[in-house]
This record gives sequence, C-alpha cells and structure tokens, in this order.
Amino acid sequence: MARKYSNPPIVEAVCEFWFIPAQVWDITIPGLLYAKIGDEFQVKQQQIGFGIELGRQPKEEGQVEQKIELAPPRMQFFRSDKTALVQVGPDLLTINHLKPYPAWEILKPLVIKNLDTYQQIGKPRAFRRIGLRYINKIEFDNPIELTDYFNYYPSIPSDLPQTHESFQIRVEIPYEESRDCLLLTLASAIPEKLDTLSLVLDLDYIMAIPEGILLSEVSDWLEKAHTTVETAFETCITDKCRNLFGEVK
Repeated sequence: MARKYSNPPIVEAVCEFWFIPAQVWDITIPGLLYAKIGDEFQVKQQQIGFGIELGRQPKEEGQVEQKIELAPPRMQFFRSDKTALVQVGPDLLTINHLKPYPAWEILKPLVIKNLDTYQQIGKPRAFRRIGLRYINKIEFDNPIELTDYFNYYPSIPSDLPQTHESFQIRVEIPYEESRDCLLLTLASAIPEKLDTLSLVLDLDYIMAIPEGILLSEVSDWLEKAHTTVETAFETCITDKCRNLFGEVK
C-alpha cells in the first residue's frame, strides 16, 4: 500500500498530453473547451509562447534526442482559488495541480475528465507524447548530509573536496522496452527563507515513442506512470526524510 503523508512535499503535479492531430489545429478549440469546463475553471489567462521547453523527441527506434524549442502560446483556465488549471494550445492539453495536492484518487479523474472533453472537441488521431510529472520541494533548516535523507545524490570522487554548493543530477531510466522513460532529477533550489536549504526532487514519467499507446489505453498508462513515480520517490528518500512529511500510519 502506498505511503500517505500529512504534509507531502509535492508543489506541483502535471499531466501533459501532446497529440498527433487528425486535422489542422482549429483556433476555436480553446473557446469550445472553456465552454465545457468554465464552471470549474473560471479564470482565463493567455500565456504567450516566449518560454523554452526541453523535451524528448523521437530519433531512431530505441533512441531519443533532446530538442529545445519555443513553447507555443497557450490558454490557461484556472480554478478561482488557483489550486489547479487546465492549459490548451496547438495539439496540447495540460492539467496542473498545485499545493495542496489532493491525492491520486482525486487527480486522475480530473485528468481523465478534461482529456475526454478535449478529445470530444479536438478529435486528435493519437498521442505524440504523454507525461506525468511530480515536482517535490523539500526545505531544511540547517545544512544536512544528503546521505541521511536521500538514497539518490551526487557522488564526488574521494580525491576532491566533499563539500559543494548548488548541484543538479539527472538520469533517464527506460521502461516498457524504451517506449517510456523516467526522468529523475535532484537539484538545489532557491530557498524560501534565509539560512535554509531547499532541494527539488523532480520525477517525470513520459511516453517517449509517438503512438506508443492507443487513445483508449490512457487510463492504464496513467496508473503505470503514477505507480512508477510513486515507487521512485520512495526509493530516493530515507526514513529520516519521510519524517519531515508526517507519514500517516
């Protein structure tokens, strides 16, 4: 059974769908989507596509390459309390949930509901990429030994000084015969308070191969993705780290 915490470190959960369209993108789709979901996501906002995204793109069978590209403009629809939002852009749908994180049993139906609504309107042909991402931010009052709190951390050769300041480590772990991939990142972050340490543990499970699953198989894929992310999170931390989150027995 999955562990439960009274104060989980999740600051954002993101489920992102990139589609292979059946037709040219229709600029009326965001408006049609808002007409369907506006009762829950009332606040509209446009995000201009000046950001840069780093994503995994198909290269050859069993291989991927990193590609930097300008993010397309998106319409964002927020709940009134700004705890969750739906984003839509050209052949793209994203469901984000911020703090407080509700539970997978609540988030997954929200994702499926909005995905079904988008599919009814946009009628995509297939998935190009799917991602389920959990961003965890962990704050420490004092300097720590990473090995006391994490099983995943930077390893410094013994001939070098063992103290360090900012850092980032990332690995890409293939799943499902390289159809899927877990991007696992631990990095330092800007702390919210002076004289504290802030770390981000970022777990992003993606379907890296276009049309790797059928549209009808997305519910099972999401369950697999969530289980993988949850297991990876627990594997990366120690009991001393869990104590910070208030595990519910």
